[in-house]
Amino acid sequence: MELQINGRLVQVDADPAMPLLWILRDLLDMTGTKFGCGVAACGACTVRVDGQAVRSCVAPASTLAGKRIQTIEALGSPGKPHALQRAWIAEQVPQCGYCQSGMLMAAAALLEKTPKPTDADIDAAMTNICRCGTYQRIRVAIKRAAGIPVGGAVKKRA
Repeated sequence: MELQINGRLVQVDADPAMPLLWILRDLLDMTGTKFGCGVAACGACTVRVDGQAVRSCVAPASTLAGKRIQTIEALGSPGKPHALQRAWIAEQVPQCGYCQSGMLMAAAALLEKTPKPTDADIDAAMTNICRCGTYQRIRVAIKRAAGIPVGGAVKKRA
């Protein structure tokens, strides 16, 4: 079967029912996309398919022919990181780092659809789980990447 991954056409010999996650990791040795839960609950395996965030652990290969698949490997590069990657670093988002590739891909899908997201937009789009609990940093990083000013210190009430 032929898949378009990160702008390249790739031939894979896979069962049509095989989830994209295993094609990426086991057949193509692309290990940036992580296995988390296997039931589309945690989001560690998130990639973009035609710009939409998709949980690759439950996306059968047969549903992906002719679609543009983007993994974390193509989001940016060391020499030219994506705005989200720069914001992630500036806001010190990663702790353990395991969920980060999925978080970044979900955030990239959000910003493609909604370039200036509100808090409600971010809450609706970012359903990935971060065991380290960096959700507030993630929100600030998304806003930074979108060019949305983020408030300063919290004011104390008198």
